[in-house]
Amino acid sequence: MRSVKSKDTKPELLIRGLLHRVGYRFRLHRNDLPGKPDIVFPSRRKVIFVHGCFWHGHPCKRGDRLPKSNASYWSAKITRNKLRDRKAVSELQQSGWSVLTIWECQVRDHDRLLNRISKFLMTE
Repeated sequence: MRSVKSKDTKPELLIRGLLHRVGYRFRLHRNDLPGKPDIVFPSRRKVIFVHGCFWHGHPCKRGDRLPKSNASYWSAKITRNKLRDRKAVSELQQSGWSVLTIWECQVRDHDRLLNRISKFLMTE
């Protein structure tokens, strides 16, 4: 568990690299915002969360499985993570921020990912 990182994960670094390459500038892990978003665009009031499928309970092939040992612990942990994520998104939206969640499994197709992020950043 100690080796599992909460920031600077491979999917997050890949997304940050793509954004930087096309000219977007951003802030990272703002402590003063609910949920401590991974990528923050303060002037646009937009944030991006990059979630690991397993840790945040995504219904994809990778996220929709539990370890065989200590399954009750993991089920409860993932449920708590999902609740915490929903609460953070709700608080951000109530404060006037727009939120985009990108899942680990969505990072493979770079063109599609960049298109999705660009659309998110261009909308009011």
